Amino acid sequence: MPLRPLTADQRRHATGRTDHPLRPHRVQAVLALAAALVAVGAQAALPSGVARAFRDAGIPLAHVAIVVRRAGQPQALVSQDAERPMHPASVMKLVTTYAALELLGPDYRWRTEAYLAGTLGATGTLAGNLVLKGYGDPKITVEQWQIFMADLKTHGLARITGDLVLDRSYFQVPAHDPAAFDQEPLRPYNVGPDALLVNFNAVRFAFAPEVARDAVAVQMDPLLPAITVTARPALAGGECGDWRAALAPQFDDARESAAVAFTGKFAAACGEREWYVALLDTPHYVHAMFAAYFAAGGGRFTGGLAAGKAPRSASPFAVLQSAPLSELVRDVNKLSNNVMARQIFLTLATTRHPPPATLALATETVQAWLAAKRLRLPGLVLDNGSGLSRRERISAGGLVRLLAAAAASPVADAFINSLAIAATDGTVRQRFQDGAVAGRALLKTGSIEGVRALAGYVTDAKDRRFLVAAMVNDPNAARSGPALDYLIRWVYQEAGGYDPQLRR
Repeated sequence: MPLRPLTADQRRHATGRTDHPLRPHRVQAVLALAAALVAVGAQAALPSGVARAFRDAGIPLAHVAIVVRRAGQPQALVSQDAERPMHPASVMKLVTTYAALELLGPDYRWRTEAYLAGTLGATGTLAGNLVLKGYGDPKITVEQWQIFMADLKTHGLARITGDLVLDRSYFQVPAHDPAAFDQEPLRPYNVGPDALLVNFNAVRFAFAPEVARDAVAVQMDPLLPAITVTARPALAGGECGDWRAALAPQFDDARESAAVAFTGKFAAACGEREWYVALLDTPHYVHAMFAAYFAAGGGRFTGGLAAGKAPRSASPFAVLQSAPLSELVRDVNKLSNNVMARQIFLTLATTRHPPPATLALATETVQAWLAAKRLRLPGLVLDNGSGLSRRERISAGGLVRLLAAAAASPVADAFINSLAIAATDGTVRQRFQDGAVAGRALLKTGSIEGVRALAGYVTDAKDRRFLVAAMVNDPNAARSGPALDYLIRWVYQEAGGYDPQLRR
C-alpha cells in the first residue's frame, strides 16, 4: 500500500514543533508510528506483479521474505521482511557449501583407509582383521567402492581369516532416527551422517515388464546377500498411475538384514522404473558391501563385523580418495543432496577442532568463520547444515549478503558453478522452460512441507547480475512455485529498470 502523508498534528509532533511539551509516552507513540510507516513503505517496495503472484497463490505476503539486489550495489531494489529469520529448507546448503569451499578448500579430498590388524602371508592371506577407517567421505559410490576393493587385491590381499573392523570415530553424532523428520525412514535422504558411509546405504530396485513371459523383472543393485527379495509383482494392464503403491511393497528391515516383498502389480504401461530405498544400518551395510565386492574381485572373506580403532602408528594398506570438494558441492547444490551436506557440515568442525567432529563444533566453526569475515547473518540457526530440519533459520537479507560475499571470494567459480542452471540441470531443470530466463539464472532451491525457497544469481539481457533470495513459510507453501518463478522472471526482465520509489 502507498505511504500515507502525515497529518499536520503528526508533523508537528514528529518535528518537535508543538504548542505543548510532549510527554515521554507521546514521544514513544510518535516514534512507533514513524517506524510503522517506514515498515509499510518497505513492504510497498515489492513490485505489484510479484505481490499479486503470491496473493493469487493464496500466500499472505506476511509469510514471504524477499530481497533483490543488484551486484555491487549496497541497497536492495526489493526488500520484503529482509531480516526476519525464516525456514530456508535446502537453501541452507548455501551456507554449508560456501563455508566448506573457504575453510577446506576446493581441492580438499576425503580419505577412507584400510589397515591390516594381523600378519599378511606370502600367499595373500591375512591372519587377523582388516580395519576400515572413515573420515566422512560424502560420496562413496559403488564404482569407487569396486576400485577400493580391487586395490586391496592389487596390494596383495587375497584372503582374510578374521573380521571386518570399522573405525567410525571421526564423527561423534547422536543416535539417528531415519523416521524422525517426516516418517519416511526408507528414503535415502533420511540416512544419518557417518564417518564411514558407503553409497548412502541405498539399494536400487529396477522394474521392467517382460510381456512375452507375462512377468516383471526385478533387479537389485548392489546385489547384497544381506537383502533378499522374497516376492515379485505380477504384470498388469491399464495405466501406470501410482506404480509404487501398486507394488504393495513390504520392507522387513532388521538393520542387520532385510527382506523385501513386492506383493502387488506392475503395469506394463509403466515401462522401466527405478526405486531407491535405504536398507540396513550403516555398519551392516558397509559389511555387506565389503563381503560382496571383495568376493567379486576374487577375494575370500567370511568374517563378522566389529567396531574398533585403526592402529595408531601403522601406515594404511590402501587408501580410497574422494573426488575434490569443488566437484562434490555440485551434487549438494544442484541435486540438493541432504546426506552429502550433512557429511560436509560435520567435516567443517575438524578445521577448528581436533576430531571427533560434532554438530555443536561444526556450528561453532561456521559461526566463527562468519564472524571473521564480518558477514552478518542475524537470526541464523544451524542444526545439520542441510536444511532438512525444522530448526534451521536464516533471513533473506542474510542470504543475499552471503551470495555477495561468495561472488567476491577466491572460491567464487566453484561456488557459483555448483548452483542449478535454470531450465538446464539440477532441481530447476524442468522450470523456466518457456522463456529467456533459461540459462540466465543460477539457483539453489528448497522444498519441505510448509516451506518453499530459492536463492541465487540472475543475469539479465544486458549482463547485469542480480542477487535474489526468497522464502515462503506457509501451510500452502507448495502453491508458491509459480510465484517464485514469476519473481525470477521479473528480475530478469524488469529489475534493471526498476525504481523502488515508483513501486510499480
